[in-house]
Amino acid sequence: MKLKKSVNLRKKLIVQWVVSSMFAMTAHNAFADTTDLGTVTGSASDASAVAADQASAAYQAPTQGSLVATQPETVISQHYIQENMGPAANFPDIVAISPSVWSVDPNGTGGMESQAGGPFLRGFKAGQYNVTFDGIPWGDSNDFTQHSTVYFMPQDLSSVVVDRGPGDASTIGNATFGGTMASYSRAPSTTSDFTTFSDIGSFDTRLVGASFDTGVMKQYGDASAFVSYKDFGTQGYLTNVNQRRTNLFVKLVKPISDNTVLTFVAMQNYTHQNFSSGTTLADLQTYGNNYGLNENPNSQNYQAYNTDNINSDFEYIGLQSNWSGWKVDNKLYTYAYEHNGMGGTDQSSAAINGTVLADGAANPNGVPGYSMTMDYRSVGDVFRLAKDLGPGTVNTGIWYDHQLNSRSNYNVDLSTGGYNYINTTSTGAGVYTNWLMNDTLTSVQPYLDYAWKVNNALTITPGLKYASFNRTLNAAINNVPGGLPYNGSATWDAMLPSIDAHYSIQSDWSAYAQLAKGFQAPNLNKHLNINPDLSTLTPQSTTNYQMGTTYASDAFTLAADVYLVQFGNLIQNGSTINGMSSFYNAGGADYKGVEMEGTYHLGDGYNLYSNYSLNYANLNNSGASNGQWLANAPQHMGVIGVIYGKGPVYASLLTKYVGQRYGDNGQTIPLGAYSVTNLNVSYSLPHFASWAKAAEIGVQVSNLFDNQQIFALAGYNGVGNANGGNGDAMYFTLPGRSAMLNLTVHM
Repeated sequence: MKLKKSVNLRKKLIVQWVVSSMFAMTAHNAFADTTDLGTVTGSASDASAVAADQASAAYQAPTQGSLVATQPETVISQHYIQENMGPAANFPDIVAISPSVWSVDPNGTGGMESQAGGPFLRGFKAGQYNVTFDGIPWGDSNDFTQHSTVYFMPQDLSSVVVDRGPGDASTIGNATFGGTMASYSRAPSTTSDFTTFSDIGSFDTRLVGASFDTGVMKQYGDASAFVSYKDFGTQGYLTNVNQRRTNLFVKLVKPISDNTVLTFVAMQNYTHQNFSSGTTLADLQTYGNNYGLNENPNSQNYQAYNTDNINSDFEYIGLQSNWSGWKVDNKLYTYAYEHNGMGGTDQSSAAINGTVLADGAANPNGVPGYSMTMDYRSVGDVFRLAKDLGPGTVNTGIWYDHQLNSRSNYNVDLSTGGYNYINTTSTGAGVYTNWLMNDTLTSVQPYLDYAWKVNNALTITPGLKYASFNRTLNAAINNVPGGLPYNGSATWDAMLPSIDAHYSIQSDWSAYAQLAKGFQAPNLNKHLNINPDLSTLTPQSTTNYQMGTTYASDAFTLAADVYLVQFGNLIQNGSTINGMSSFYNAGGADYKGVEMEGTYHLGDGYNLYSNYSLNYANLNNSGASNGQWLANAPQHMGVIGVIYGKGPVYASLLTKYVGQRYGDNGQTIPLGAYSVTNLNVSYSLPHFASWAKAAEIGVQVSNLFDNQQIFALAGYNGVGNANGGNGDAMYFTLPGRSAMLNLTVHM
């Protein structure tokens, strides 16, 4: 009895501490920086409506379509994430099971960002599709990519949704034409719960953490909150490529009235990591498939020389309300990324040392490298309105985002810490600065659509979105030969119409069709060349045609679709000559294919799962390259496996297959097909101890059959001419077999 009272007292004290801390944090942010605010949680289509029935295909399905979708859409549930993802899995790891998606972390799950341009979606690389968190688009304005190892962790997610298409007019973001990968935060529980979790396994990987749900707190106006803290570390599959990461996540939901809810979210993350830029074939043969960095201080590939220190945060405050029939959802947010790093100029063993001193004298023993900074902060707002009007619903709103980015890069002698005066100006003077610049991107996207309910089964939604991107570049030293300065700006805009139709054949079966336009402003790296004039660049655009169907019942789920994406003004990387990248307009490209996914409940806890995609991604122009395959676009992809879930036991055995593809443009660097099998087993203990409500213990085995073949082109080194001036190809191999043991205890 005394133990029970002490536990209850401890819970009460924790509740009071958490609530006080969050209110103090909210007040501090409001007074200290009015931009450090955020937005309200979205919902993953109809994912929340899936019945939590353990004996149903819908509950056990790793992925499934949506009955309310108007374009191809895959929903990945919290159940799948909790049971199958590693302790530091990032959204690329989660979405990798989806149709038409492939992604691999070269250093093991969560141990390093994909350095090969992934995840890939229908052949679109990172930066060519949209990524959102709770409905907020986020990313690096330089190239619209995301730094996945420094933001959200799987313990804080409720679901991830992959939309394979530009969506309707209300779909916002800088790169919507390739699709959207949308993550949603978990909602605070209505009941109090304190949870500890720990993982330990291969590559000296470990995670310890705790989360706390306050439950509904009557004394604080029915507010509820969720807090989690994680401390993760790994030495990684790749030699000497380590990572250490800490992450704090807070979510507070506070009803203000019967029809108004306030939501506050804050995330803080710190990541220290070593990184590998890939390995040449010669080094793979000499040092092994897992060669990353070495322990030789005379090498540019020395572990201590190739490091990143990254601080990041993401905050939003949001208001959802129903006012006189108008549904209001306003989201005010900010997020930031602060990166300080350094690395060797060439990580291959063929690299030649030597630096230049300030007086122009050579230092043959100097280890050439660079030090860099990249800091950005976005501030924005998402405002949405919806109202039933006549035979349908009108939806309108606007997204505004302003990101300020500062970047610097200096040549250094890694062995001494001094500068390397290897660059020269137009006068021949030695300099060490590669670039020093500030840039901004301002995005504005108002939209309007009308969901016309023709009858109880058919809804047709025409819409129109205006997309405007304004980019400025102010470079005291631009990344061009001679370090010439540049100061310029440009605005790109477009009207993007869309129309879709959704038909409910019956309560568990629907069909849809969509026609939509997509658009993307040029990346910043297109301006970092000999002719950086912003005004000369043409945006990339797409026209999307899609149709599909979705069926979902307790016994069976099935979704299938066909698509055609016509791409205009496709900008591709050319050769790298004297350290300068070139870019060219490859004309058009056609992406087309068939996608399907389904789960069948066999009974007695057993379920069969499979997905398959047949994808084509080819250039369509009048030149010699017409018909060539685009890089990293396999024709065939699929998953097959079995899931068991009954009582306290869960198990899954899933194999992902990725077909042959090319690692670079021009159908160069052919890469073979590969498959990876993962095994996951967990057991729930409802009566773990007198001081605990329940516990779960689990084992995860990734890459069960230890496939370590080359899967991606990482880039090229600075030595040799094996690729027309690009240098020798560098690769990543699949991380070898690993196992993790995890324990979760609820108190």
